[in-house]
Amino acid sequence: MTKRTRLIAAFDTNSRTQAEEWSSSLGHAVDAIKLGLEFTYACGLDAVKSVSAGHELFLDLKLHDIPNTVASGLSALAPLRPVLTTIHACGGTEMISRSREALEQAFPNDEKRPKLLAVTVLTSMDEAGLRETGVEATPREQVLRLGKLAIRAGADGLVCSAHEITLLRDALGDDPVLVVPGIRPEGSASNDQKRIMTPTQAAKAGADWIVVGRPITRSPNPAKAAAAIMAELASV
Repeated sequence: MTKRTRLIAAFDTNSRTQAEEWSSSLGHAVDAIKLGLEFTYACGLDAVKSVSAGHELFLDLKLHDIPNTVASGLSALAPLRPVLTTIHACGGTEMISRSREALEQAFPNDEKRPKLLAVTVLTSMDEAGLRETGVEATPREQVLRLGKLAIRAGADGLVCSAHEITLLRDALGDDPVLVVPGIRPEGSASNDQKRIMTPTQAAKAGADWIVVGRPITRSPNPAKAAAAIMAELASV
């Protein structure tokens, strides 16, 4: 049986009140919610715990520091019990492996251990943006390089653009969890995302999870917008 691509609603806000409204209105219309830097820095970890109550949590903080600091940070975040959490793949092998060890220690016997995701190339980055940072590779080349490194080092999966899903599946197989932001339903504005796809396109390419923000949260009826995307995914 083919596994269904699951939907994450991104709560991109610095308002606890707004996030709580979205959380309440969405109910079970999505598979998980994403809380990231903006919300966590503005509102704190207690607010993250409150807003995510009753939902699966994708805690997207993209940690990147020396290995010991990142491992300690993940240990401190473990009580939030996210389903998915992120670090930067460009932190290197030791940082990734230490991160995996920290999560395994926090969740003995692998019971509900968060999936460790490595961020490859941000969806706002194109080839010109990479060159500005000294990376001469194309986005696809850099995603593949960092993806291979991260999985070898112990990451459970990757955050990547929909346009690199097939590339990563061909190179890494079906086991890595692929979480794909930059998803926009047909007719939605692309906003600041440059490498985007529709939910159907991403699901057919092999995404395990897709992340959708403004098309859901800025809709007059977030639950209805989410339900439409869920129905689209179910039809793939």
